[in-house]
Amino acid sequence: MKKISIGEKFGLFHEEWTPKIIAETNGQLVKLAKGSGELVWHKHENEDELFIVFKGQLTIQMHEGDVTLGPNEMFVVPKGVEHCPLAEPGTHFMMIEPGSTAHTGDLKTDVTVSAEDQEWI
Repeated sequence: MKKISIGEKFGLFHEEWTPKIIAETNGQLVKLAKGSGELVWHKHENEDELFIVFKGQLTIQMHEGDVTLGPNEMFVVPKGVEHCPLAEPGTHFMMIEPGSTAHTGDLKTDVTVSAEDQEWI
């Protein structure tokens, strides 16, 4: 057992919209990501997705209305809700989601990271 420094982990990568796995608990993956600009509109049919912002501002765009998060704020996107993350440059955030959650749901794009290609750091 070893403690994890979230700040240290954020320093290990520079890619944006490419989640890095830092832990697993009860079938849930804890992932860190950096973002700038817009990802893509997508949904996860069977999984909720929790976002926690550490630095910057992340807006979860949804057809039902947007939710904007700043540092130390969180939001859960319910399963089946189409959403599109939009980040200010330099935004750092955490996601907690089931291991089965696909990066961009059923949508496959140039930015999609397959489950097999998600990196542990």
